Amino acid sequence: MTKIFETPLYPYQPSPDQSAAAPVRHPVVVIGAGPVGLAFAIDMAMKDVPVVVLDDNDKVSFGSRAICFAKRSLEILDRLGCGDPMVNKGVVWNLGKVFFKDRKVYDFNLLPEDHHKRPAFINLQQYYCELYLVERARELQSKGKPIEIRGGNRVTGLDRREDHTRVSIDTQDGSYDLDADWLIACDGAASPVRNMMGLDFVGRVFEDNFLIADVIMQADFPTERWFWFDPPFNPGQSALLHKQPDGVWRIDLQLGWDIDKDEEKRPEKVIPRLKQMLGEEVEFSLEWLSIYTFQCRRMEKFRHGHVIFAGDSAHQVSPFGARGANSGFQDADNLAWKLDLVLSGKAPESLLDSYDAERVYAADENILNSSRSTDFITPKSEVSRLFRDAVLDLAETQAFARPLVNSGRLSLPSTYRVSPLNGPDAADLPARLCPGAPVVDAPLDEGWLIDRLGNRFVLLGMNCEVPPALHCDGLAVEGLTLTGPGLNPVLRDRYMGEADRAVYLIRPDQHVAARWTGFDEGAIAGAVAKSIGKEF
Repeated sequence: MTKIFETPLYPYQPSPDQSAAAPVRHPVVVIGAGPVGLAFAIDMAMKDVPVVVLDDNDKVSFGSRAICFAKRSLEILDRLGCGDPMVNKGVVWNLGKVFFKDRKVYDFNLLPEDHHKRPAFINLQQYYCELYLVERARELQSKGKPIEIRGGNRVTGLDRREDHTRVSIDTQDGSYDLDADWLIACDGAASPVRNMMGLDFVGRVFEDNFLIADVIMQADFPTERWFWFDPPFNPGQSALLHKQPDGVWRIDLQLGWDIDKDEEKRPEKVIPRLKQMLGEEVEFSLEWLSIYTFQCRRMEKFRHGHVIFAGDSAHQVSPFGARGANSGFQDADNLAWKLDLVLSGKAPESLLDSYDAERVYAADENILNSSRSTDFITPKSEVSRLFRDAVLDLAETQAFARPLVNSGRLSLPSTYRVSPLNGPDAADLPARLCPGAPVVDAPLDEGWLIDRLGNRFVLLGMNCEVPPALHCDGLAVEGLTLTGPGLNPVLRDRYMGEADRAVYLIRPDQHVAARWTGFDEGAIAGAVAKSIGKEF
């Protein structure tokens, strides 16, 4: 494992741009080779859009960091070509347990229905995720796709112009400039790009800290998410346990607000805490330690002209609920198809304003859920603590109380209910697939629906014949008709409900754009136009 941290994956190499007489102009430049920046760059390269990724580092990140990858992220990664290695390496889990003091209160299943290709979650260290994304980028390069990762390239300045941004870069061979038609900032919570532009977050910083410990040990804990409120080994606080690959366990221990962070990270302080939790007889070693402060904040807007922010550079949430990296993948997924259409001239530049509208909406949803979780986990008054403890006591025997327990509402994709891109709805179709909602997977005779949809516009007809191809506003829309034996009970239930037939227009990011209970070519053409920003 250690070699993953030590080996340069994209070492510095001089670029011809550095010796050019004038700054070379690129269609898309991504700053940050973390999971979100790499996922976005891969998506663009698969669409044959040239993309350059700049990062001052040349290795994967150290420490587990983001470890919980949700079903929706795995579906996105499937489309990018690296879902299988993630799931094959990751620890699959659907079950969680909640403890109060020294007893189990209840457990829950995050994916209670069958017939999905991917599990609710896998646990996998972030460095593996980055490794697989870099390997996928290299594979695309070998096939002639236009993606380049430049390690050891530190961005030091920006000069924003009317239709592009000039980027100043430092390397071991000196400085150079390049021009970007579109600059995508995926440079993390401390975002140098955001700071260079004089922008800031709005939101809350909670007065509490958690210790993260990656512990290598052989233990017989099951593959589940365990969360404790007020456990005997950390009285008055909370704790979280997750299993990762390679015998690594992630342990989070609440520490409180008024602490000396450097002191709390010393192994001499950490090891006794862990022995209290695990038992004196358990042998373990420390791989990585960190302390984080709860933050639920975002930028006021994510698009600033030709500079667009995604992932932690645009928004931050406390880690309960695994909403950080998962929402970042959804940012990249939302932005890539829109920018591709703008660059190809098939959609107006104003389509990118819908990225801001939809992903700010999603960020607010994540921040609300994360804030509520944090308030429940860390009560700020004695009355709040009494209420929380009463809820936990009741939850052990009373099912009605369990939805009130909030140990982190785990990440789900956002439904863009108020998106300017949403088209007509058919009210008698299942509510979970209204316009703006992400599609729901289901089995086909061969394979899975979500794989069949891919990353393009699809017109899906169920018990309703649709043309194999349509051309609307210069866009190719692929038709997929499922009827008779091809329409199994799972598909029927999820997409038709009690209706006799259904037609869905699916966007390239696999969100529903519009739906009907019959085929109407004119209505579909109007919905396609609206979904690409031509009728806001």
